[in-house]
Amino acid sequence: MNIENTARQLPTTIPEYLEQLRTALAGADPAMIQDALYDAEEYLRSELAEQPGKSEAEVIAGVAGSYGAPEEVAEIYRETEVTVNRALRTPRASAGPVVPVMAAAVAAAAAPPEPASAQAAQAEPPAAPPRSLLMRLFGVVLDPHTYGALFYMLLSLVTGTFFFTWVVTGMSLSLGLLILIIGIPILLLFLGSVRVLSLLEGRIIETLLGVRMPRRPAYTDRSQGWLQRIGAMFSDGRTWLTMLYFLLMLPLGTLYFTLATALLSTSLALVFAPLADLLFGQPVGIWIDGVNIGSPFWMWPLTVVAGLLLLLGTLHLARGIGKLHGALAKHLLVRL
Repeated sequence: MNIENTARQLPTTIPEYLEQLRTALAGADPAMIQDALYDAEEYLRSELAEQPGKSEAEVIAGVAGSYGAPEEVAEIYRETEVTVNRALRTPRASAGPVVPVMAAAVAAAAAPPEPASAQAAQAEPPAAPPRSLLMRLFGVVLDPHTYGALFYMLLSLVTGTFFFTWVVTGMSLSLGLLILIIGIPILLLFLGSVRVLSLLEGRIIETLLGVRMPRRPAYTDRSQGWLQRIGAMFSDGRTWLTMLYFLLMLPLGTLYFTLATALLSTSLALVFAPLADLLFGQPVGIWIDGVNIGSPFWMWPLTVVAGLLLLLGTLHLARGIGKLHGALAKHLLVRL
């Protein structure tokens, strides 16, 4: 009886299946929903292409036992996301090796879901006890995403300049050639490249900042004709928000790079100043109008402490910028 009810509730077309899957995933991470819709469409359309004599309803009914109904696929993706979130979470001091766990989790999330019969639910780990004030203050030193965010701040000047140049050049060239026939394919290629670069930026953000980003392109209804799909690309607000993000990356990248280089160079200079005085004869002291008025030994520990405190503050700032930028990227690059 339950089997008959399930069969009657199965969608009869691929767009209906994807819409039911989207509904079943309501409230989940938008990046995960985008990946799930893309995987489902790819699988269903490949099955439909391999069985040309069958209708979409027959193909969906045939794969329901292997790939799963929309509700079953949604549950599988939710369980897989638990594993990914556990791997992306900041490791505790007693967490053991993290890299193998992260690699396994990302690999599992990047692959399409296995048949529902082969999946087993994983229990959510117990909540970690609240960290002490000292752990919150110095734990940033042990957080790998802190150094990922710091590296992203240094890298963003290069990526921001490239993204800004690509959008400005592509838009001006495409709009300038629209009066000619060749302008239309150039504009379509440019919009397609923006989506590809969006995925590339998402992979960089997820790797360095630990923010879940899409690993698949945004789902497009392939049952529509070319003109409808082109119109959907133009009417999709995510396309224009992505270009806005790329334009913002130049000023943001310049700011991030300036902060990172200035704070790192200053803090490291203070930490290693006594060593420079001992090894290279560069005095540590108070300089007024280019004249060193003193280089007492008692200033050495104060210089090192000041440098370490500034370095700790720089790490906290980098982690905070990483979280804020990850939230901005998720809002502008992920289809909600």
